[in-house]
Amino acid sequence: MHPLHEYIAGQLASRIKKHHVVVWYDARQEFAPFFAELRGGPKEPGSMVAVSIAGTRAQLTEFDGSFLELRSRVEPYVSQDDPLDFVIYVPGRRANARESLLLELEKAGTCYEPQLKSLARNALRQVYTDGVIDELLAPERVSYEDLARASAGASGGEPPSLLKMIFEDEPRGGILPDWLMNEARDEVILAKDASGELIKLIHSSCGLELPEDTAPAKARAVALRYLLVNEFRGALAGPAPDCVEGVPLPRTQDQRTSAAELVRGLRDRFPSEYAVGADRIEAELGLVKATLAVESLTSIDTFRFAERAVLDRCSALIAERRFDEALQLIERHESSFWVRQDIPRSVQWNACRQLAELGREAQGVQGAARRLTGGVTAWISTYTDAQGWFRLDQMHRRLEWLAGRVEEELDERALGLVRRAYEDACQVMAEGFTRALEGAAWTVPGALHQSHVFSEVVNGRPKPVAYFFVDAMRYEMGVELAQRLQPPDGASVAEVQIKAAVAALPSITPVGMAALLPGASASFAVVEQGGKLGSRIEGAFLPDWPSRRKFLAARIPGLVDLTLDELLGLPRSKLAKKVDGAQVVIVRSQELDHAGEGGFTYQARQVMHTVIDNLARAVRKLAGVGIAEAVVAADHGHLFASEREESMRMDAPGGETIELHRRCWIGRGGKTPAGCVRVAATALGYDSDLDFVFPRGCGVFKAGGDLAFHHGAASLQEILIPVLTVRSRGSGALPPAAGSLSVTGVPAKITNRIFSIVLQGDLLSAEQAVLPLLLTDGRQVGRAGMVVDGELDRDTGTVKLVPGKPVTVAFLLDDDRARTLRVVIQDPRTDAELYRSPADIPVELGT
Repeated sequence: MHPLHEYIAGQLASRIKKHHVVVWYDARQEFAPFFAELRGGPKEPGSMVAVSIAGTRAQLTEFDGSFLELRSRVEPYVSQDDPLDFVIYVPGRRANARESLLLELEKAGTCYEPQLKSLARNALRQVYTDGVIDELLAPERVSYEDLARASAGASGGEPPSLLKMIFEDEPRGGILPDWLMNEARDEVILAKDASGELIKLIHSSCGLELPEDTAPAKARAVALRYLLVNEFRGALAGPAPDCVEGVPLPRTQDQRTSAAELVRGLRDRFPSEYAVGADRIEAELGLVKATLAVESLTSIDTFRFAERAVLDRCSALIAERRFDEALQLIERHESSFWVRQDIPRSVQWNACRQLAELGREAQGVQGAARRLTGGVTAWISTYTDAQGWFRLDQMHRRLEWLAGRVEEELDERALGLVRRAYEDACQVMAEGFTRALEGAAWTVPGALHQSHVFSEVVNGRPKPVAYFFVDAMRYEMGVELAQRLQPPDGASVAEVQIKAAVAALPSITPVGMAALLPGASASFAVVEQGGKLGSRIEGAFLPDWPSRRKFLAARIPGLVDLTLDELLGLPRSKLAKKVDGAQVVIVRSQELDHAGEGGFTYQARQVMHTVIDNLARAVRKLAGVGIAEAVVAADHGHLFASEREESMRMDAPGGETIELHRRCWIGRGGKTPAGCVRVAATALGYDSDLDFVFPRGCGVFKAGGDLAFHHGAASLQEILIPVLTVRSRGSGALPPAAGSLSVTGVPAKITNRIFSIVLQGDLLSAEQAVLPLLLTDGRQVGRAGMVVDGELDRDTGTVKLVPGKPVTVAFLLDDDRARTLRVVIQDPRTDAELYRSPADIPVELGT
């Protein structure tokens, strides 16, 4: 039997298997020849014939003019205990769902009313391309017999498709997309004289008319331009640019729909080739010079210039303080083809989003701070609440970190305006909070004071306990650290809590670090001794770390003291030996303060990100060797903004100066400059004759030190420090993650701060979160900054993997000093390594 019969029989057989009774209406009697073939002989009125339909046995009976007679003929056989399968053919009539006498049979089975041309098109696609099929189906009265001959390639019909022979293994998406993106078969198409069939296929697929003798190369260029320009036109709310006027339009809606689907398929299946072709057409048409109302674009997938125009517009809106409008544009287009295709562009869009979000937040916080009328407790709670103002500082830090990673610099106007908006908000907060502190006589009722952290927090934890001294970690960074440690279900970290403590003034290292020591709650003062500034606890003068270390050792038997770098670099076995028997393990981190005060603004912003991750790693590493309890605290916070302009640099008070920092003067006498506040040491509860002078806002003294990173005064960012308590389950508490992980695309050399890999969980594993890292000598030097076709949790740094679905992860290298690194993928519950690159990867930036 011919292919048309076999195809129709297959469609009918599938319905018999599913419904058992098929009532087939054929108003035009187009399928009468098919049923004659099925019957195998002349039709006998009132008869039932046993037939085999694509291997399925059934009874065939046909309408003879009386529906009543037909129903009575069939009903006895379909109502019995073991009913027969039936095909009921009704030629010359249409289905009538309201008045049909066969309605019960139709409801018990199914009603089928196909069109010959529709079924024939699908059958003929086994032999011909759509352009040829269009011609075969074009005559109004084309018959079943005509189409049967064509499907069999019989004499007098169309010859079999040359294109199908050339594309022997027909591509998944069809011949046309493969040909449009690949010129390899052009010579064969010419040699086999298949150009005419190709032109018919193009017309059938999208409506483009070309002369039949058009060479394949020219046809490709014209067809691509036609397809892309018309998709681009469809994304415009207004008129198209003049430069595309010469490109014809599809004539029908079906053609427009087919053309759009074809272009989407090109991007999905051939993203790299599509980008090359689209860029060429964009250049040929001069589209980059076109003027567009970009807000009206519904899509920017077609041409690269539209993506850049929209991002430029977003930056302009931000520079005009129209943050919500910018965010609407970003949300509409940030997942477009050109953004997903190019990781650096994805980072650029993410940075623009963060600009808009920070600008909007800064506006809101500034207004709220001006309106806040409560006392000092209200200021602190408003800053530290779950959705509090600390988020403004967090957003700013993240933006500045990302701004240092993007390949193309962010728009200067937008970045400058948002930075000013942030600094204006900080100024209003600093002035308001300082006034509130002054009004409360420099006391904060009910708050945890830094000098009580050891007695009220550390002392109460089960031993052994790790006690982290983190230099310059402000409250918002502590919140992010808590999020990094926050336990997913069944995680090795059982509990994480964070509270804000009020740091001792002035907010500088010799004062804050001493305030964290044992005995500080009962006896703490900031004093001058021999011309040197320091803290005094229980009569001991503590100006530096050696003196504080000696003080600690005398009060904590078996004390172990480690730097963060040292801890991370120690193998597990050596770390376990070093802390064995210790009741308190001190871990010191000075990376933040050293980088900030060293004047390396760019490096400091990157270090801030890595320190948080490395602290989380250190907590988990200690838990793995039996130190299940940890307390993390800081000596002070900091302000970190743009370099202070001359107008914000104030003269020092003069008098007897003991120490002068950017944000505090310590001494005796002198004059209090305008915009500053003087506080006697006794007002802070210190047994001392010193005075302290602080800027009321965010200004700085004309002194040594960095002009962007500073601390010492009483702003919320400087004086509120995080105190985290962590309880871990200990080592061996969790089973390993199920399933395996595929990692591809790991580079042999790192030449760019942004690079990507592809992760994929196997088909047998459940959905899981993983933690992608860049490590060198145990330290973290980078992490995931973006993902494509996946989900990144920006608070925890984890990436969610769905079984069998590849996810592209873009790493951002934080530490330019790294000479080599490893790509590591961890289970965030346990820090267990799911993958580690087999060798050190050299870092050669700029090569």
